[in-house]
Amino acid sequence: MNKVSVAAVVVVLGMIGGAALSQQSAPPASGFQAKPYFQMPLEKDPSRGVRLQSVVIPPGAGNQFHRHPGDQWWAVQEGEVTFTVKGEQPRVLKPGDYVYVPRGMIHRNQNISKLPARSIELNITDKDKPQTEQVP
Repeated sequence: MNKVSVAAVVVVLGMIGGAALSQQSAPPASGFQAKPYFQMPLEKDPSRGVRLQSVVIPPGAGNQFHRHPGDQWWAVQEGEVTFTVKGEQPRVLKPGDYVYVPRGMIHRNQNISKLPARSIELNITDKDKPQTEQVP
């Protein structure tokens, strides 16, 4: 995917996510809260699916290192998220920041702040495979 296509995806995600934020309730006390907006087969490639979802990460929550069976675009809308690619220095992402996570990239997300963080994800992954594989 070229830079123009990635930029277009990020703009669309931001617009959809901004509208979604105004409709969400408070996040739970612990754990990630993902709210899918849609999940459907990828046009012209029924072996893959596309999913758009909003994710709330409560203060202090995070996930373990993992990878996905496809591509992911992830944009922070509110708060701060520490994004770490295994073997690299962590990066703190703030509202408006985004990452592209290619197939198989081992990574994790953490909210080490005292406020909830909200993001939106677009995933294009292999159909009928687990969306997340934990990696030690």
